[in-house]
Amino acid sequence: MISRARTTAVAVALALTAGAAVTTAQASQGGHGVENKVENKKAAQAWTAAWAAAPQRPSTGFKANWSENGFDDQTVRQVVRVTEGGDRARIRLSNAYGASPLHIASATVARTEGTKGAGVEKGSVRRLTFGGKTSATVPAGGSLASDEAGLDLDRFESVTVTLHLARTTGPATFHAQSFATSYRAAGNHVGDTGAGAFKESTESWYYLSGVDVRSDKGGQGRAPRRDGIVLFGDSITDGFASSTDRNRRWSDALAERLAKAGTPRPVLNSGIGGNLVLNDSAWYGDKGTNRIGRDVLDQPGAGTVVVLEGLNDIGFSESDTPTYKPAPVISADQLIAGHRKLIRAAHDKGLKAVGGTLLPLGGSDHYGKHAAAVSDAFNKWVRTSGEYDSYIDFDKALADPKNPERIRPAYDSGDHLHPNDAGYRAMARAADLNSL
Repeated sequence: MISRARTTAVAVALALTAGAAVTTAQASQGGHGVENKVENKKAAQAWTAAWAAAPQRPSTGFKANWSENGFDDQTVRQVVRVTEGGDRARIRLSNAYGASPLHIASATVARTEGTKGAGVEKGSVRRLTFGGKTSATVPAGGSLASDEAGLDLDRFESVTVTLHLARTTGPATFHAQSFATSYRAAGNHVGDTGAGAFKESTESWYYLSGVDVRSDKGGQGRAPRRDGIVLFGDSITDGFASSTDRNRRWSDALAERLAKAGTPRPVLNSGIGGNLVLNDSAWYGDKGTNRIGRDVLDQPGAGTVVVLEGLNDIGFSESDTPTYKPAPVISADQLIAGHRKLIRAAHDKGLKAVGGTLLPLGGSDHYGKHAAAVSDAFNKWVRTSGEYDSYIDFDKALADPKNPERIRPAYDSGDHLHPNDAGYRAMARAADLNSL
């Protein structure tokens, strides 16, 4: 870790700068010269996404969350771990599913005290601006990036983003299953370094869709990077059943493995629990063929996408009590056609597309004769068609040698569908790093 000593001179030198980003809506309305400022700084910024989460509609979930009620003169504090370092940072906010404009009264970014919790490191709090102003409005259906903040961050460091939502927000755009704790306090506490005011918690992220970094050291950041890896899929990508606040998803394990191998790259998680390739869901997000643009292709610095999705398309129809209704019976040809759309979308934007075979699902509520047959046919296509640029054989890596239809017991979270922490590490080991 680099030293955290900070002098007054350094703090001044790292003061926030304005005009880094605006929404499309603001630019189209003239932006009072901001659009030109953005264009002039584009080459110098070269932002790299270091963390991301896919936005979802407000909804109930498996655990209690605040999305349907929203916020009213409250401060939300959220902790995320970046997979790339830098000396400048910005955040991205999404109001994609908001029915009205979202007012951000004030916001800060800071290094987390320790690796989790609502406390932040003293001296690291940076007040964020948006187009030079400390408050901002995100249009209904829109998104917004902050100006840059001078903040040294190491790879795998935990970052705390704090938003004061002074007005009534209405139902909140969020990411349902974070497997990380977020905190809430009454009133304005964006500048607090302590955790005392944050007496409520939940395991979801609200409005926060990205943290980007760049570095001015040694001339870094002047040329756009395209080495980011985006993992795209459903609950297995999202990290369902991984240990809360311990960063044990397969995206975390892959980023750590890349760094250990001496080839560190940003790894972004764009999974949504329950997501489908071919159908939208109120709980489980827009279908994969629609959301890939926002959640993968628009990520700054993305160069590769790893697609692992389809178990819900074929498995929801097998369940006696599906949480997704109606649950159409999907054929292998239909699922493959959906994946071909994902491949084309990635290639059209110059991204490498890596496919993943579907994990074994025997013994789970997604299992049945039809799902098993479609899974086998789909996995054969991934392995043999050559339509993906390369593939990762998750099915082979996690299958029980004694019963290949099931996940190996040592990797099973208990529901016979989702891996545990060891299983997510096994997924990361299954990837040929050179193929990424």
